[in-house]
Amino acid sequence: MNAPSRHLLLAVLFLGGLPVFAKIPDARIETTIVRIVPATTDIRQQIHQQPELSNREFQTAEHLRAQVPGTAGHEHLTEVACVDVPPGEKRPEFGCFNIGMVTGLHFSQASVYWHLRAFPSRKAAEAAKSATGIVVEEDGRVWLSEFGPRNTAPRGGEAIAVVGPLQLPAAKSYAAVLSYAVMRPGDNSRAHTHPGPEGWYVLAGEQCLETPAGANRARSGGTMTVRSNIPMELNVTGTTLRRAFALVIHDSAQERGIPSDWKPSGACSQ
Repeated sequence: MNAPSRHLLLAVLFLGGLPVFAKIPDARIETTIVRIVPATTDIRQQIHQQPELSNREFQTAEHLRAQVPGTAGHEHLTEVACVDVPPGEKRPEFGCFNIGMVTGLHFSQASVYWHLRAFPSRKAAEAAKSATGIVVEEDGRVWLSEFGPRNTAPRGGEAIAVVGPLQLPAAKSYAAVLSYAVMRPGDNSRAHTHPGPEGWYVLAGEQCLETPAGANRARSGGTMTVRSNIPMELNVTGTTLRRAFALVIHDSAQERGIPSDWKPSGACSQ
C-alpha cells in the first residue's frame, strides 16, 4: 500500500446468519477482513469453496466473546480449604493460604482477643512483636497479630482491629494459624469445623458465614467470630473481590480444620 491514509473502516460481522455493520472512524488500516462465523461451521470447507478467503482471518463468535474481558463469568471456587504454600512455590491468585503460625501457646483465661495492627516496616513490627506474635506482609502492608486480654495491645503501629472474644476449648497447649484469603463473589469454603475458635478481619468485599444457627455477615472493615467445633461454610457475597485475614486458635493436639458432613441450607444466598 502507499503511505497510510485516513479511512473509515466498515466491518461486516455475520452473527447467526445476519449481517451486523460496525463503523470504526478515523482508523489507519491495512486490507484485512475478519469474518465471524458460527461455531458449528466447517471453516476448512468454506476456505476450499472460496479460495480468495484463504489468507483472511476466521474466528468463531464464541471464541471472540471469550477474548472480551469481563463478559464471561469465572468458574467458582468451591470446597475451599486454607492450605500451606511451600517456600519457593508460587501462590495461586485465588484461594485461602496459611501465612503464619505460632505453637506452644498457653493462656490463663478462658477467652482471648486477637489484636491486629499495621506497621510502616517489617523491622518496626518485629521490634514490637512479643514471643508469640505473628508478623506478615500482605495487601501491601506489614501486619502484626497478637493474642491476649482485650485491654492488652502491642506497642506502636496503627490499631486496625480487636477481634473477639475467642472462647478457648480446654487444651494443654494451643496453636494459632493466620490465613489470608482472596476469593471472588460466588466462591465458598468446604463445610468444616475447627477444634478452636476462628476470627476474621475483612479487608475488602463481603462474606457470609452459615452455621446451623443461621447466617452471619461482615463486609470491608468488619470482624466476625465463631466458636470451636461449630459446622460452618463461608460464602463470598456481594459484587467485589473479597480479601480477608482469618485466625484459628486451636488445640495443638488436633488438626486446624476438619471436614464436616453437615449440609448448609443456603441461608447466605437468601
